[in-house]
Amino acid sequence: MGVVKAIGLMSGTSLDGVDVALIETDGETISAFGPTGYRPYSDAEQTLLRAALQEGATLSDRWARPGVLAEAEAFVTRVHAETVEDFLRTEHINNTDVAIVGFHGQTVLHKPAARLTVQIGDGAVLARRLGIAVAYDFRAADVAAGGQGAPLVPVFHQALARDLDRPHPIAVLNVGGVANVTFVDGGDPVACDTGPGNALIDDFMRARTGAPLDRDGDQAAKGKADEGFVARVLANKFFDLPCPKSLDRNAFAFANIGLPDFSVVDGAATLSALTAASVARIVRLLPEPPHAWIVAGGGARNPTLMRMLAERLKPATVETADAAGWSSQSIEAQAFAYLAVRTLNGLPITFPQTTGVAQPMPGGVVARP
Repeated sequence: MGVVKAIGLMSGTSLDGVDVALIETDGETISAFGPTGYRPYSDAEQTLLRAALQEGATLSDRWARPGVLAEAEAFVTRVHAETVEDFLRTEHINNTDVAIVGFHGQTVLHKPAARLTVQIGDGAVLARRLGIAVAYDFRAADVAAGGQGAPLVPVFHQALARDLDRPHPIAVLNVGGVANVTFVDGGDPVACDTGPGNALIDDFMRARTGAPLDRDGDQAAKGKADEGFVARVLANKFFDLPCPKSLDRNAFAFANIGLPDFSVVDGAATLSALTAASVARIVRLLPEPPHAWIVAGGGARNPTLMRMLAERLKPATVETADAAGWSSQSIEAQAFAYLAVRTLNGLPITFPQTTGVAQPMPGGVVARP
């Protein structure tokens, strides 16, 4: 198949909303970036998804939907359908012009050691409603084959970064609820989760102030980081594991790390420092130190976190994806459009050095309307 139009959707571990983006690609190179959009979740919708995360932690059968999970799955499917419909209408795009939609769904459990990963959302229902083929369930095949099932976006990062006019090697850092890095230097990408991203900061702010996040890093900028606490968390064996490796959003929940009774500003500063320090910790595990770091995801919109990253990653350069000519907000939605076309074409989406799977693997399931 040649170049086609594809739509990607992403609802990440930050639980803030649904990103949507259109790209044109053959699954190898990116021919054009199209429009993007965003549909935020309301407080009540976030509460439902957080309840689904709690229920998901108890699952041993990836197809089971006990408790609120059935309600949450129906919600996730519906809101993604509405998001695409609104996007097509707003951008004056006919659904017949779109070859495929990449639908990640909402992760409620990710335990690759138990060969278990669960993303709620019904791809077949979405395809029928939209009248467009939908690629979904991207992680399961890799996990079933012994891979980590994450991160999935490195092959897209590589397509973006291979020709970028920056000193190579380049590291592409996505700071969502969990942070992950892709090392790009010509061959197959090397990638892994680095540790907590925004999730701990967001959870702390919600618990202490009711705010969903530390907007613009304002609170962290006023506080003092507890480097002793950061060092204690970094003593966890996860941070010494080689790439590839991946994390569940709640792997470093407050109950697991013994969070002290910080003031709001010091807690925000300390958890931001933890995110930055865990990223810096990964450098020694990469094939060589990157010369340039490109930061995407919600963390790229946090100037305090960006300053902390720049300080800890010197002498490498650190800039946002927007500064590099990409989209910090929409990069993961674009990635799932790209992965959907690779799935349609039977191309691999995971690799030994990104998920630990034995050989490059295709993934995803295609549902047709």
